Amino acid sequence: MKPFFIILITTIALSSLTSAQVIVYKGTSIYSNDVICNVHDGKVFKKESIYSSDIICTVRDNKIYKGSSIYSNDVLYNVSDGKVYKGNSIYSSDIIMTIMDGKIYKGTSIYSADVWATIKDGKVYTGNSMYSSDIEFTIDGNVTIQEFAAIWYAVKYCY
Repeated sequence: MKPFFIILITTIALSSLTSAQVIVYKGTSIYSNDVICNVHDGKVFKKESIYSSDIICTVRDNKIYKGSSIYSNDVLYNVSDGKVYKGNSIYSSDIIMTIMDGKIYKGTSIYSADVWATIKDGKVYTGNSMYSSDIEFTIDGNVTIQEFAAIWYAVKYCY
């Protein structure tokens, strides 16, 4: 079995240490009216903004924090080994999703019936689908797995 990070590199195209702005669009669109959020300097912002008042969440190390906070009480997700945990937890009972082989699975499952989304070429499809009509959002740029979890939060809970 291939290591997780190699699979993710081919599906999301992970970045190195870059601070370039990454834009997330609704569906297959690349129009400015359809921008959901953007990632810049480890922060996810509303739409195309880079104002501190528009920060949805902050990515630092393996944690995603609410807003611009970096306090332990404001941890939304903890990301480790392809698993996204609720808050600061590292308990398997608190795994929200597992990201593996270009798929996002519910909790700790890796069954095809539990696929929330499929990731390919910067596109995030609903479930196991690969139809263009099932693209939930498009990521225009390279992101880390932690940034991807932050984008997921922004799209699912703030959009």
